[in-house]
Amino acid sequence: MGQNKNYKFWFCTGSQDLYGDECLRKVAEHSAKIVEGLNKKGILPFEIVLKPTLISQASIRQTFNDANNDEECAGVITWMHTFSPAKMWIIGHQEYRKPFCHLHTQFNEEIPYDTMDMDFMNENQSAHGDREYGHIVTRMGIERKIIVGHWDSEDVAKALASWMRTAIGVVESSHIRVCRFGDNMNNVAVTEGDKVEAQIKFGWEIDHYNVNDLVEYVDAVSNSDVDALVEEYYSKYDIALEGRDADEFRRHVSVQAREEIGMEKFLKDGNYQAFVTHFGMLGGLKQLPGLAVQRLMEKGYGFGGEGDWKTAAMDRLIKIMTAGMKDAKGSSFMEDYTYNLVPGKEGIIQAHMLEVSPAIAEGKPVIKVQPLSMGNREDPARIVFQSKEGSGIACSLVDLGHRFRLIINAVECKKVEKPLPKLPVGINFWTPKPNLKVGAEAWILAGGAHHTAFTYDLTVEQMVDWAAAMGVEAVVIDENTNIRDFKNELRWNEMAFRLGL
Repeated sequence: MGQNKNYKFWFCTGSQDLYGDECLRKVAEHSAKIVEGLNKKGILPFEIVLKPTLISQASIRQTFNDANNDEECAGVITWMHTFSPAKMWIIGHQEYRKPFCHLHTQFNEEIPYDTMDMDFMNENQSAHGDREYGHIVTRMGIERKIIVGHWDSEDVAKALASWMRTAIGVVESSHIRVCRFGDNMNNVAVTEGDKVEAQIKFGWEIDHYNVNDLVEYVDAVSNSDVDALVEEYYSKYDIALEGRDADEFRRHVSVQAREEIGMEKFLKDGNYQAFVTHFGMLGGLKQLPGLAVQRLMEKGYGFGGEGDWKTAAMDRLIKIMTAGMKDAKGSSFMEDYTYNLVPGKEGIIQAHMLEVSPAIAEGKPVIKVQPLSMGNREDPARIVFQSKEGSGIACSLVDLGHRFRLIINAVECKKVEKPLPKLPVGINFWTPKPNLKVGAEAWILAGGAHHTAFTYDLTVEQMVDWAAAMGVEAVVIDENTNIRDFKNELRWNEMAFRLGL
C-alpha cells in the first residue's frame, strides 16, 4: 500500500542566448554533471531527469505543461545558471500545477581567483540570475522550496531528498480516498470537519458506507483463507494465552483474520487507501476490528478511530511520504490518554483501545485476547507492544470553520518506567517538546485534537512545507516554543487567514 508510481523530478536550467552558443554548451554540460552527480550520491529517494536548457518563454511554458501532463513527474527543480530574464517564466509558472524547488547553487564551489575573467563572470552568475528569478516567483505569490548551497555537498542532497518526500505528499494527496464504516462519534467535535472543503483543499475523497456493507465482505471470506492468515499470525507474533483455552483463543484470533481479509478486499475493490471505524457502529461484526486494523495500518493503509477521517487521511499521507525510506521506524494513528506528571519524568501515554500500528513496535509484538467494554461485542484479539524510542512528530489537522490548521509537535519517545501488565494495547510514551507543560498548553491553545498521525520518519520542516504547498496554516510546537510568542503567532495567523494574505 505504499505509493507505487515510478516518480521522477525534472531539472530545469534557466539561461538566455545573449552570450552565444559556446556559453549555452557549457551551461548544458554543467547541468548534466550536476544531475549525474546528485543521482549518483545514493541519497535521493527519486531520480532527477535533466531537461534541455530553457532560454525562451515558449520553451519554459512547454516544459512546465509537459511536467503537468507527465504522471511520473512529481515536481520540478529550477536553477538559473546564468542570467535568465524572469518575465520569460511568468506564463509557465501560471500554468504549472505541481511542487517545485528553487535550487540556488552554482557549478563551481570556489571562486577561481587566478583565472576568473569577464567571460567566466557572465557564464557563472547564479548569484545574479537566481535573484532575478526569485523576484518574479515571489511577486507571483507562488509557494516553493528554496535550497541554498553547492550542489555536490551532502547537505544539499539531503535537503533535496527531504523536499522530494514532501513533494510526493503534495502530488499523492489528491489520490487519497477515505472509506468511512460508520459515522463520527456522537457529540465529539474535533473528529468532525468539512468534507467538501477537504476535497477542495487536499483532494481527499471521503465516502461513507453502512458497516453491514463490510459485513457482507467479511462473511464471504473462506475458512481456508482465514486459517492461512491465522497461521501467519502465529508465526509472526508471540501468543499470550494468559490462561485462556488455546482453541477458544484461536477462534477469537480467527475472527480478526476474517475481518482483515474482508476489510482489505472491500478497500481494494473500492480503491480506498484509508478508512475509519467506530466502536458504536459495528452492525453484524463479531468483534471490534483490532488486530485486523493494526495489520492493515502496518500494510500502509491510513486509519482513524471513531470516524476521524482527517487523521485517517493524514496517517495515509505520512505513509506515502515515507514509503521506501531506508531504516524507517514507522508511523501510526495515535491518541492522547494519560499524563505522568512526576517532575523529571513527565510524558503522555499514547495508545488507543486497540488500533495502534505494530510498524512502530520495539521487538516482537504479542497477540492477546482481552475483554473490551466498548462496542458490546465478544473479546477482540489485538497486538500488544511497546513502541520504539527516538524522536518523532505528532500531527493534528483541525477544522477551524473558515480554514484548516495543521499542528505539528516534535516529541521524544521513551520507554515507560514500569511495565503495564493490565493494559493490553500497543503504547507509545512521549514527552512533547519543549516540555510537557509548554507543549500541552500550546497544543490546547492551537485547538489540537486528541487523535494524531504520528511518525518517527518525517521532520517538522517537511510537514510545514507540505502545509505551505497545500495552502493551509501550519503551527509548530518544538524546542523553540514559548507561550507568549506562540499566542502572538496564532493571533497573526488568524488575521492573515481572515484577510486572505
